[in-house]
Amino acid sequence: MSRTIRMDAVLVQAVIAGALSFSHLHDLAEAAGQDGWKAWAYPISVDLLLVAAWRQMRATTGNRPAWVWFVIALTASLGANIATAGMLNLDNTPAWLRILVAGWPALAFLGGTLLAHTPAPTPAEPEPATAAPLPAPEPETVPDVTVERIPEPAPELTPAPAPVAVSGPAVAVPPALLDHARKLANTHHATTGNYIDTETLRARLGVPGPLADAITAQLS
Repeated sequence: MSRTIRMDAVLVQAVIAGALSFSHLHDLAEAAGQDGWKAWAYPISVDLLLVAAWRQMRATTGNRPAWVWFVIALTASLGANIATAGMLNLDNTPAWLRILVAGWPALAFLGGTLLAHTPAPTPAEPEPATAAPLPAPEPETVPDVTVERIPEPAPELTPAPAPVAVSGPAVAVPPALLDHARKLANTHHATTGNYIDTETLRARLGVPGPLADAITAQLS
């Protein structure tokens, strides 16, 4: 119940203050030469600009244009309240006040248009949460293990087969060459007293080694 009474008292206070300010603005506009419905439109224009600027200030923090137009509308409202309190002679309104009142509609239109078309600030996208790096796993302690290998038995070596002597094909000795060789052998034996060897026979006959071996074998 107390909350309802307090809210009603605030609303009543706001209605009274708004009505008085509205009346003062009407009286000032009428004294400045604005008669009929035009005098009633001035307080509506001032109060609407004041509310629009306040809403922009509430919606966006640090909105400087909204603060500027709020101060302008508040100055117009306070100026009208002070002017109608006997600070000015409304029966003989000064020219500068008539100029301000006459120029207010254009100023209020400009302010309302700028406030209505002020782009709404785009909310900053939240930065993606960066996952905390996982702690590196502690290395496991591996006990020292000594591996003993069983020596493998040495492979048995197979003895290499003995080389087989390959006898070359028998060399045929011509009979005339054999007779000439026999004569040389006899002469050598008669001269030196020794039998002729294979190297000497080969040198005397001028034949290859295998043929000289065959001749020596037949002479012995």
